[in-house]
Amino acid sequence: MATWLVTGGAGFIGGNFVLRAVADGIRIINLDALTYAGNLDTLSSLAGNANHLFVHGDIGDRARVASLLAEHRPDAVLNFAAESHVDRSIDGPGAFIQTNVVGTLGLLEAVRDHWRSLRETEKHGFRFLHVSTDEVYGSLGDTGKFTETTPYAPNSPYSASKAASDHLVRAFHHTYGLPTLTTHCSNNYGPYHFPEKLIPLIIQRALAGEPLPVYGDGRNVRDWLFVADHCEAIRSILERGRIGETYNVGGNAERQNMEVVETICRLLDERRPRHDGKPRSNQITFVADRPGHDRRYAMDASKLRDELGWEPRYTFEQGIAETVDWYLGNQEWVARVLDGSYRLERIGMTA
Repeated sequence: MATWLVTGGAGFIGGNFVLRAVADGIRIINLDALTYAGNLDTLSSLAGNANHLFVHGDIGDRARVASLLAEHRPDAVLNFAAESHVDRSIDGPGAFIQTNVVGTLGLLEAVRDHWRSLRETEKHGFRFLHVSTDEVYGSLGDTGKFTETTPYAPNSPYSASKAASDHLVRAFHHTYGLPTLTTHCSNNYGPYHFPEKLIPLIIQRALAGEPLPVYGDGRNVRDWLFVADHCEAIRSILERGRIGETYNVGGNAERQNMEVVETICRLLDERRPRHDGKPRSNQITFVADRPGHDRRYAMDASKLRDELGWEPRYTFEQGIAETVDWYLGNQEWVARVLDGSYRLERIGMTA
């Protein structure tokens, strides 16, 4: 049985990944600091499962990480842990530097030292996979896509901190020989998404009959990736990716923010009409744009397709419908998340 140390495995992407990996018979050691976006409710179905061990801790705690590595001797370390919300990085960039840069450095040092102690056969199969973002590349115009060789041009404190962590991973591979892999994903969506992100935020506010805030003119474009597809891509890269390489993961689903919001409104109107019969699109309200808001992201994932045979299985229409249905069927999960620490308020306006 394979054993993997997963950091940030109580978050959105990490939690979805852990649930699928355990279901496939992988033993997971799950290290998470349980900050605002970490949620053990996401992992409630794993209670009592011998293949899942949750450990409350920080990736920057070298002693804790070293102890876990020595005790469980994982075949791979997958780093999902990150402060990842752009608006929060505008309000408080320091936490992003601490977790995403300093924390990643501590994790890398502990993993490097552990890897050096392994027998040669164990070293050969060991991997460190670092999950990053398309935002490190900056903003695109109306045409073109990000490739793995696109120069970095981060525009927010969040993306700058992730860019720094990416460079550290690259440096640890080239300097120490650590067998690393790095992924850059486009915007994820799906079940268990923390509700200050666009899609779950719009779903919850639409159900509550509240205004649906759309930044600027609503024409900012993102490439939307269903989280189940992303998890499959990570598995493919971990198992068959070339050491030291970077792989872009995209959903082939560019949509303007307005299109996303209008699609959610339509799906909710079909499934749970308003009492007055009016369309939920009437709730859309344009608000002041986010400072430094990147205009367009688009991912070229052809390297991943050509080398490893991965392509997204979900269209945006399939994924967003499944996402809306999940939130409608899991309002208790949402209610427990919204326990007072986050009230669907606007953040990221301090610039």
